[in-house]
Amino acid sequence: MRRYIFLLLLGLFFVVGCELATQANPTLRLGLPIDCTLGKDCFVLLYPDRDPGPEAVDFGCGRMTYDGHKGTDFAISDEQEEVTVKASAAGTVLRTRNNIRDRRIQDQTQTDAVEGMECGNGVVIEHDESWQTQYCHLRQGSVLVQPGDKVKEGTPLGLVGTSGKASFPHVHLSVRYQDKVIDPFTGPESQLGCQGSKSPLWNLALPYQSTGLIRAGFATQLPKLEQLWDGDFKDRVIPVDSPALVFWVHTYGMLKGDQERLQLQDPQGKMVAQFNRPVSESQKVWTRSLGKKGTQQPLIPGRWSGRYQLIRDKKVIIDHKEDVLLQ
Repeated sequence: MRRYIFLLLLGLFFVVGCELATQANPTLRLGLPIDCTLGKDCFVLLYPDRDPGPEAVDFGCGRMTYDGHKGTDFAISDEQEEVTVKASAAGTVLRTRNNIRDRRIQDQTQTDAVEGMECGNGVVIEHDESWQTQYCHLRQGSVLVQPGDKVKEGTPLGLVGTSGKASFPHVHLSVRYQDKVIDPFTGPESQLGCQGSKSPLWNLALPYQSTGLIRAGFATQLPKLEQLWDGDFKDRVIPVDSPALVFWVHTYGMLKGDQERLQLQDPQGKMVAQFNRPVSESQKVWTRSLGKKGTQQPLIPGRWSGRYQLIRDKKVIIDHKEDVLLQ
């Protein structure tokens, strides 16, 4: 009898122990929620905020987040691109929304107008063991799934857009476990702050990159940031009689004290414009340009080239070259 009771208690302990282990080590694994190659045609612009107070810090102890940000923003360079949003893991669609128009938020009035609909067009998926993922800011009319649909990892959900509270084209991925927001770069057991242990949920290792190049190109005028998000200035051939030739770059994660170098070279190899100056203030998104007017001295035909370098602590972290044909 005592042996029977001991075995029964041992069995109960084993079952409870397995349940606790399952709770302590959830099994959700995530693929990318976007059909692109990170660092090439998309990038992580904002991470979840890990600071418990009014300040903000990302998991890499950087500043690519803001107070209360609860997800990971996978961004593309401009709104003209059609990039698919994908399910990060298998599950069942719980909720969708598909009728919010795309508009990049630029002021408080526009922010107030989307109160209660900050996610814009989106999809919520339920996974095993009390996990959920949410995908926000999809393009109006692009959502492909309905509540009740079964999806696999990689199932197309819609297109990247700017619906809801979005100031740039991206998909915002939120991850929840037992209704608690989880940073997928640290896992559910990590403490707040950026110094704790990390057990990321991603299927593949995603490197932390707090600074990078979004896009670069040439224009016949000084470009505005909104024009770059619109996808303007993609021409690879520019008329030689244009009023000016401007080389521009669009970057993210600039820090105060970074050193920027821009150069513009004509087809004969002559340096016609250059810029070398420290960044005066940290910026999450940044644009810089320089150029040559063609009004006083005509631009010469041929292939012009631009080069951009960003130096931090004497190390070059961005070195990009771009060229354009004038004819």
